[in-house]
Amino acid sequence: MNRHTGRMNRHIGRAVATATAVVLVTAGCGGGDEPAVGDDGREILTIALWNYDSTPEFAALIDGFEAAHPDIDVQPVDILADDYAEKVTTMLAGGDQTDVLTMKNVTDYSRYALRGQLASVADEAADLDQSKYLSLEPFNLDGDYFALPYRQDFWVLYYNKAMLADTGADLTSLTWAEYADLAKQLTSGSGQDTVYGTYHHTWRSIIHSTAAAQSGGDLIGGEYGFLKDRYEMVLDLQDAGATLPWATASTQKVQYHTMFSTEQAAMLPMGTWYAARLIEEKKAGSIDVDWGIAPLPQVTEGGPVTTFGSPTAFAVNNKARNSEAARTFVAWAAGPEGAAAIASIGVYPAYSDETITETYFGVDGMTNDEVAQAAFQPDEVVLEMPVSEKSSDVDVILTEEHELIMIGERSVDDGIAEMGKRVTSEVD
Repeated sequence: MNRHTGRMNRHIGRAVATATAVVLVTAGCGGGDEPAVGDDGREILTIALWNYDSTPEFAALIDGFEAAHPDIDVQPVDILADDYAEKVTTMLAGGDQTDVLTMKNVTDYSRYALRGQLASVADEAADLDQSKYLSLEPFNLDGDYFALPYRQDFWVLYYNKAMLADTGADLTSLTWAEYADLAKQLTSGSGQDTVYGTYHHTWRSIIHSTAAAQSGGDLIGGEYGFLKDRYEMVLDLQDAGATLPWATASTQKVQYHTMFSTEQAAMLPMGTWYAARLIEEKKAGSIDVDWGIAPLPQVTEGGPVTTFGSPTAFAVNNKARNSEAARTFVAWAAGPEGAAAIASIGVYPAYSDETITETYFGVDGMTNDEVAQAAFQPDEVVLEMPVSEKSSDVDVILTEEHELIMIGERSVDDGIAEMGKRVTSEVD
């Protein structure tokens, strides 16, 4: 069997498993306390996740877990990434029995946990060596845990080495002002042939979470003046044609991977998770970009390097059909075996020790030069969004007002003022 055929058969197998899982979950909603069992006699464990085929960490974790637990058949319930939060919210509201739920961020986690939709995994958390985690605390809700992290991401700056080779830019200590100038300098062409100096994806976090982390601002506090400088910089880059307009990216559902991997953008602020996809696709020969990683730009030069990030976690559905196997999977993925599985493909795990670090930086294809090493040693990683009973409601308001600013329906000043007004009046 050649590599292409093997990959195709594997993809088809997972697609069938996904369809089977959806049928089983739907059928299980009416009751039945016993775990589903497949024709081969193995217990079926269903996991809600997103974009299985283009998110290599999921295959690494599932394959590793099944090898360690041959009596369990893990079947993904694959959901489009852009629809994931809305879909899981609907599933849980309808009593869905999918066993394991991937927590894409701590905002979703707090929403589901505070609604009583996740099972406690405090016993599993107690068995972890907490000294080897950076990201357990966000999951501590009044002394209880309802998810355990398997991945720890923070934001860095991806860049095209060939495009930046002759700029003379010191990427280890780039300021936002220097970054903006560099983006304008690197922009070339016109129309469909435009190569943008940078690309900002549509998520509000690239503006909000970066500004909050680097200014000490509070995203749930109701005062948002700290966002102004960052909005003005991003909008200026749009006006200068140095980045794809937000409205275009949103309406056309532009993928950041497409912009960067096809060399339509020279720079890309994005999370550390993205490295794994670049490594995998470059090995497969589907992309050819010569990429590197640098620290996220800072407000001023020479100070501590601050970025933002968020752990990704697995939780046990409170209505899980196979809760015992779900707990086993969540604990395994969060521990050293799960960490080794994803570190070996270039995904930064929540658990870390010397062996895991060596594995991660030893991955074939991983960028490991002086600039990349600086990027992976920030002085501070601030949580993307505070964990609070207010986080979910505030997130909705900030996202709505962010979109109005980015499409030009509100000025920066008016949008920031409206954020504060709405958060103060609408969120208890």
